Parts: sequence; C-alpha cells; structure tokens
Amino acid sequence: MAKRIMITDDALFMRVTLKNILTQHGYEVVAEASNGREAVELYEQHKPDLVFMDITMPEMDGLQALKEIRARDPNAKVVMCTAMGQKQMVVEAIQAGAKDFIVKPFQPERIIEAVQKVA
Repeated sequence: MAKRIMITDDALFMRVTLKNILTQHGYEVVAEASNGREAVELYEQHKPDLVFMDITMPEMDGLQALKEIRARDPNAKVVMCTAMGQKQMVVEAIQAGAKDFIVKPFQPERIIEAVQKVA
C-alpha cells in the first residue's frame, strides 16, 4: 500500500534528495514539479496522496500553489518544505490548509514521520 507522492521544489538536488528518502522507505513518487504552476497541473493529472511543496519558487510560490490545489481539492494533503527563518510563511501555509511542514536540510526520519502523520 505505497503512498503516491508528488515533490515540488525548484532545486533539482532537493527533489532528488527527497525522492531517494521516500523511495527507500517504499513510497512511490508519481510526479516532480519545479515550480508552483507545474505543481497545480501535475496535481490535477496524478492526484497524489500527498504533496511535498517548497515555499520559495519561481513563477508561482508554494503558498499560492497550496491555495490553488486546495481550492480544486479541499482534501489535498500538502506538507510544506521550508528553509530556516520562514516562520511567518509556515504559519500562513498552515492557515491555508497545509497539514505539516519540514525544514531543510531534510532529516530522513522527519520526512517519514510527516508522511505517516499526514497520510
């Protein structure tokens, strides 16, 4: 019963890191997006069980993408990924419906904990 996960981050290195951690723990990464606009489109196509969403990205940031996805699917489960020092954005993301957040650099245990908690 692998959870289907989408990863959204403008940094390829971060997407690869997150994907490796998730696949090593038996999760399926069904899509990867490099900005919020792509994330919204890919969410529609793949309907993942869970989305990891970076906050700071070009074209459309993670907060806007979160709001768009939740407007289309109120049951969407999104975990925000944030660098240190973005506390206000995290608060805004939680208010907009994010289920959890993880801080970069990623700690594998914390990622799996977030998946188990949210999914």
